Amino acid sequence: MREQMTVDKAIKRGHLVVNVPVFVLLFGTPCLGMYLLSQKQIPNWGIAISFLFGFLLAWLYWSYGITKWRIWAFENVRNVHELKKKAIQQGLIWKDNSWFNKTEIKTDSDKRKWTELEKKFEKKDVFKEDRSVSPQSVIHYSKIKNTYEFIIMFLCLIGGIYLLVKSDSYIFGTLLTLTGGYFGFKELKQVLDNNPQITIDSKGIETVNTEFKSWTEIKNEEVIMEGSGKHTEFYFIYDYKNGFEKLKIDDYDISPKKLENLIRTYRIRNNKNYR
Repeated sequence: MREQMTVDKAIKRGHLVVNVPVFVLLFGTPCLGMYLLSQKQIPNWGIAISFLFGFLLAWLYWSYGITKWRIWAFENVRNVHELKKKAIQQGLIWKDNSWFNKTEIKTDSDKRKWTELEKKFEKKDVFKEDRSVSPQSVIHYSKIKNTYEFIIMFLCLIGGIYLLVKSDSYIFGTLLTLTGGYFGFKELKQVLDNNPQITIDSKGIETVNTEFKSWTEIKNEEVIMEGSGKHTEFYFIYDYKNGFEKLKIDDYDISPKKLENLIRTYRIRNNKNYR
């Protein structure tokens, strides 16, 4: 086992070799059915068959392909805990107790390999300090992102008012006005908010909601993803004595990946100081 593959590269390969073919089979088969129907090669009921056939083909491929990817990925990645978490979050694999796991196609050889690979979970993930990270990081709302979203909501508000005044689209106009007004006000507040949302260094973490906590008080700190597709949201979470922090970070001036890097780096630096 070379274990030279990064988690992100393994996940990208998983999407490429598993999810992309699944998508092609799931939607490509009905498209082929519609084309054949247009050419009068199949009867009308053939469309329903093509949808069913596409679903079965996609599921069959996933059941086989995910097993092969899982074995390859966990053989070549060192941090298997992080890999498993991200693979579940990004819809590559299911949680351990999911019924869908029972539909995976595994040969006896695959089962033996996976049994050996499960031993890797007995070891903790290993992370390196990023020396380019400054002694302290202060995270704010993103001015650019929130300004852009405010403009979109403001245009919705104007459009809604226009519909109410100039047309008979009262229902749609009212919905558009209320949506634009509510979310536009929310985005404007974030644009004007200059307060630090997260302050983090080698001593600990302070957020807009929670007073300063030292690393000795903090545990289970991580960035998690909830939802899927257009409804995906990222959160920064951690536990501390008698409490729990959960901050939605999508509107902050930092990406989830960079925040993960900060958390790990400052935790490593703290551990070095107290050895």
